Parts: sequence; C-alpha cells; structure tokens
Amino acid sequence: MKGGMGVNPYYLLAPVLLPIVTGAAVLGLRPQERWKREVLVMGGILSASVLIGVLVAKGPVQPLVLYRFGSRMNISLGLDGLSGVFACLIAVLWPLTTLYSFEYMKHEGKENKFFGYFSITYGVVAGVALSHSLITLYFFYELMTLATLPLVMHAMDTRAIYAGKKYLLLSMAGAAMVFVSIISLHEYGTTLDFTWGGVIPQGLSHVERRHLYGAFILAFFGFGVKAAVVPFHSWLPAASVAPTPVSALLHAVAVVKGGVFALMRVVYWCFGAGFLIGTKVQAAVLCVCCITILYGSLRALCTQHLKRRLAYSTVSQLSYILMGVMLMTPAGLVAGLTHMVCHALMKITLFFCAGAILYKGGREYVYELRGVGRAMPVTMTCFTLAGLGLVGVPLFAGFVSKFMLGSAAAEAGGLGMLGVACLIISAFFTLFYMVLIIGAAWFPAEGREDSHWNTHCDPNWNMKLPLIAITAMSMVLGLWSGPLIQVFNRIAAGGM
Repeated sequence: MKGGMGVNPYYLLAPVLLPIVTGAAVLGLRPQERWKREVLVMGGILSASVLIGVLVAKGPVQPLVLYRFGSRMNISLGLDGLSGVFACLIAVLWPLTTLYSFEYMKHEGKENKFFGYFSITYGVVAGVALSHSLITLYFFYELMTLATLPLVMHAMDTRAIYAGKKYLLLSMAGAAMVFVSIISLHEYGTTLDFTWGGVIPQGLSHVERRHLYGAFILAFFGFGVKAAVVPFHSWLPAASVAPTPVSALLHAVAVVKGGVFALMRVVYWCFGAGFLIGTKVQAAVLCVCCITILYGSLRALCTQHLKRRLAYSTVSQLSYILMGVMLMTPAGLVAGLTHMVCHALMKITLFFCAGAILYKGGREYVYELRGVGRAMPVTMTCFTLAGLGLVGVPLFAGFVSKFMLGSAAAEAGGLGMLGVACLIISAFFTLFYMVLIIGAAWFPAEGREDSHWNTHCDPNWNMKLPLIAITAMSMVLGLWSGPLIQVFNRIAAGGM
C-alpha cells in the first residue's frame, strides 16, 4: 500500500455510515416494488465498496478520533495494512452476495427486513475493519451481533429462534470475557490504540504478567466465540438455518472472519507476539486450535445436511487460520492471512452452490445429490473447483495457504509439529467429506440416480454470475498468489 496520509480522515466514515443509512432507509420506507429496493440496496453497497477501494489504493490513512474517554480510550477509525485486507474482502464479496440475494430471497420472503439488516451489517463490519483502537473494535464487534441476529432469525420459526438464542447467548458470553480483558489492558498497557508489537510495557512484575496472561486467554475465547473455537462453536452450525446468503457471509467474511481479524489485532497489536511467544498461554491456545481443527473436520464428515457439513468445515478451517496466527511468527501471520482470503473465496462459493441446489431443487442433504451435476453443471462445476481448493489440491488456492501454514508450523517447531500433524489428518477428513459430495453429484452409482435431477435447473444469472466470478478469483489466486503474499509479508514485517 502506498502512503496516503494526505487523505482526509473523515472519508473513513463514509463506508461505515453509507450502508447503515441505506439499510435504515429500506427498513423505514419499505419499498413495495422490487426494482426500487434493489437499486437502493445495490447503490449503497456498491458506493461503499468503491470508497473502500479508493481508500485502500491511497494507502494508510491518519486515524480519525470520533470520541475520547479520558486520555487512553477513544472511538477512532484508521486504515493500515491489516484493516485494508479485511476491508477489501468486504468490498469485493458483499456486492456479489447482494446480487445473489436479489434472486434467492424471492422464495424466502420479508425482503425489506432482510435487505435492511443486510445493508446495516455491511456498515458495521466495515467499522470492525477500520477500527483504530480496541474500544472501537469492541463497539462495532458487539453491534455486529445485534445487526446479524435478525438475519439469523429471518424465518422466525422454531429452528431459527433457537439458533438466534444460541448465537446471542454465546456472543454475550464472549463480550463479557473481552470486556474483562480490555479492563486489564487499560490497567497495565500504555494505550488501547492498536500499536504494532503490542502495548505492554517492560518491567512488569510476575503477578502483573500472570494477570495479563489471564486477560489474553479471556480475549482469545471471547473473540473466539465468533471464530467458532471449541467449546464455543455450536452457534455456527445452528445458524445454518438462516437464508443461504446470510450463511455465506457468516462463514466467509462477516462474523467469523471478524473474530479471526479481532484475534490478529489482539495478538500483534495489543498484547504483542513478543510478550506471548514461548509461554504456556501460547501452548494452550495452540492446543485449542488443533482440537478445533480435528473436531470440526470430523463432525463435517459425519454430517449429512449439506449446509451443516459446510458449517462444521468452517469451524475447522477457521482454526487453520488461528493456528497460523497463534504461532506468533511472521511466517505464521502471513500464512494465516493467506488462508483467511483463500477460505473466504472458497467457502462463499460452496455456500452459494448449496443455496442454488436448495433454491432450484429443494434438496438439503448429501444423499439427495446423486446426479445433480448433470442437472446443474455450472453450479456443480463451481462447487467441485471450490471443494478441491478446500481439500488443498495443488494449483488451487487452498493448496497455497495450507502449504504455507504447514511450513510455518514446521519452522516454529515444538507444538508447531502438532499443528502439522493436525493439518495432515484434517486434510484427509476434508478430502472424504468433499469427495463424497462431488462423487455423488457427478458419478452416481448405476441405477441410483435421483430422478429428481432429470431436468436442467441451473439458476439464473443473478445467482450464476457471483458463483462464476468468485470461483475464477480463487483459481487465479491459486495460480498467481505472489503479489498478495508480498502485501502480507509487509504487514507481518511491520504492521503497515
């Protein structure tokens, strides 16, 4: 990123406020004509995405302090390398999800409610990405819970209400843990603004250090609720009852990646990798990541519901990213960032495909997909390519990021070798739970084809275009990831 300190910091407000105002307008005006609603929603989201693109192209932006709480706490926005990566994910994937949603939500109903909160969530997640202090991140992070809750509970049936309650209760528990951690950082740290290398001063006593180690554990599990670490993961498979566009965003960019992003900030910009590396605390969180990797992939293998299988896959894949981050080495951070981007592209494609199958064929279970490849060739081609990437087949995006994660873990040694073993075992589980779907779709056993799939039923271009575009992005990333990795190396070298 080029230097951009001459950019007016007030421009940082626009990507946050514009989608929120758009969503509020949809909820307030309740347009009855579909085309008016679609123009309003896409106009607000595209405008915010363009603004994010301009800001990231200009480079780091001087922080904008909106409100101060004393000398060391404030609500402030800023743009550095890490926030630029997360903001770009939002800016690219949200408009494509919006286009997909215009068609998909026709059979879900309550479109004004959906697109109102859908737009508001964009602004809130942009606030998470552009936060310049831990207080600001916490503020937008909890707003994200409130903004996404109506989306998770969209259907308002028994399953949706149950999923919403579980999501809210676990998120509140996470918020309480993070709050205690913030108090400790405020007490012992030099500032709550994000500072590369951490804010912990030298010369702390043994008791003070132990206090901060406990605070880090609370922050890890508190933010880890949305990153779906065991044992706080159960809300994510339950939330698969939400409309597919919501599931896609929850798993690819909005909520779960918000949790991963927050933990990157906590490790490298708050506590500091130098303060944590080599401690029992680091060993503990690495073990939690390894357990989550294996648990999520095993549950995915044992689950027949397609969206829930993908949800358990996300539980596992998120801890791939967290394992890289918790190695607390530059190579680990680069690998974690690479997998964060690769997983976002692959997983949103898989959920879009699952949604297309549900929308056009009404099928939700893996055993109902025999022969679907012939009826929905575009959809299943995209699913196959994304699935092979998730497995880590060479020349696909997932291979690049998983190879980097394994290399970083092996280089770190110690518990890093446990991480390597978990990656290998999980890769076999991933191969099985993806190939079982792909094989049934393209090569059903003789005489066992599902007669339901006798006719061609790929969705229209509102749904196909996002599928094809994101699949193409992930394929390009698998073949040509060098420029992106260079950006990540600069971030890991100095937090730019």
